[in-house]
Amino acid sequence: MSQPTPFDRALLARRRRRALGKRVEGADFLLASVCDDLGERLSTVKREFETAVDLGGHAGLVTAMLQASPNVGTVIRADLFCPDPALSPPDVVMDDAFPPFANQSIDLIVSALSLQWVNDLPGTLIQIRRALRPDGLFLACLPGGDTLFELRDSLLQAEAEVTGGASPRVIPFAGTRDLGALLQRAGFALPVADQDTLTVRYDTMFGLVRDLRDMGATNVLSERSLRPASRELFYRAAEIYARDHADDDGRIRATFQFVSLSGWAPHESQQKPLKPGSAKMRLADALGTQEMNPHANR
Repeated sequence: MSQPTPFDRALLARRRRRALGKRVEGADFLLASVCDDLGERLSTVKREFETAVDLGGHAGLVTAMLQASPNVGTVIRADLFCPDPALSPPDVVMDDAFPPFANQSIDLIVSALSLQWVNDLPGTLIQIRRALRPDGLFLACLPGGDTLFELRDSLLQAEAEVTGGASPRVIPFAGTRDLGALLQRAGFALPVADQDTLTVRYDTMFGLVRDLRDMGATNVLSERSLRPASRELFYRAAEIYARDHADDDGRIRATFQFVSLSGWAPHESQQKPLKPGSAKMRLADALGTQEMNPHANR
């Protein structure tokens, strides 16, 4: 059976090129926030990384963060689909669905807000884990399941009213637990997945849509409707958005949930769970309490 392809990667590449060519100032505010968070997480890791990869290019923000880290050596900027025209030439231009790195060749791989568009995320995570040297680290951030739920809800309601049907216009995002399970499935040791939420406010829905377009982050679902949406649909969606998802001052809310992932390529030096029955002290003794027999009074 052929691999399902929920995302139109060719369309994603075209929109990324357009966003990079247009380069609207401030459009990378989400990426900048995520990059700062990834940098803080990396700063708590007390080990050296000889070779690191910025998997996606990320407008140079991740590369700059890695180069500023005192425990990172050589940084490879791997731009997604095309070179970023505003930066010096990248080390690699690639498709992040197929990382072009030899097995056990990299110490640290970092990805920010791009793997959500990969059609086979489990397979890509396996390739990333294989590219890491033993005890190498993978850090990533992806949008979580609650991201843009207000926009999704408003567009669905409006399209149902205007056309009598509905088509997907906001891509689905995976939940924290699911992404953590994918790390385990890909063979990462000590996998961690946690989430954070950022709420951004706009005057109208159209400001949010403009930002998404400038990020190159609009709908690339393969099953999207190919019929151009009418103005009536978007005006009605904006009305519903303002009605259902606005604060007292009339400004609307847009939720961005971020899921941060970390996992290590397995190595014999890493902590491992104890085998059942291997404890040297009873839990009651460790807690300083008396153990009760639940069957004693039966």
